[in-house]
Amino acid sequence: MSKFQSLLACKCPRCQEGDVYKSGALSKDYKSMYTYCPKCNLRYELELGFFWGAMYIGYALSVALSVILSVATYVLAHNPDTWVYITVIIAGLLATSRFNFRYGRMILLYTFAPKAGENE
Repeated sequence: MSKFQSLLACKCPRCQEGDVYKSGALSKDYKSMYTYCPKCNLRYELELGFFWGAMYIGYALSVALSVILSVATYVLAHNPDTWVYITVIIAGLLATSRFNFRYGRMILLYTFAPKAGENE
């Protein structure tokens, strides 16, 4: 499995086998993470407050989605009124908020987690 596939499957960045989240993105408990990887014992929160940085990644993902939805609305609806843009963007952001939360954390974790063989 490639690193990208492991990131999409929310697997450990080191061993690419252990789950990061305890349940799926559509479950009620979608935020709950394991403290350590069940397979290689990597600590996911590398330092206190580590996942605060995921807010910036989540913001970037939200901005990218908003731009994509705006362009799609412009092209498909032939430049509708402003309220249509606002409605489409808000609906899109609400529909993807759980995924945005999870993948913001996963991107941060994959960026800074130690690789196999490195000291933690």
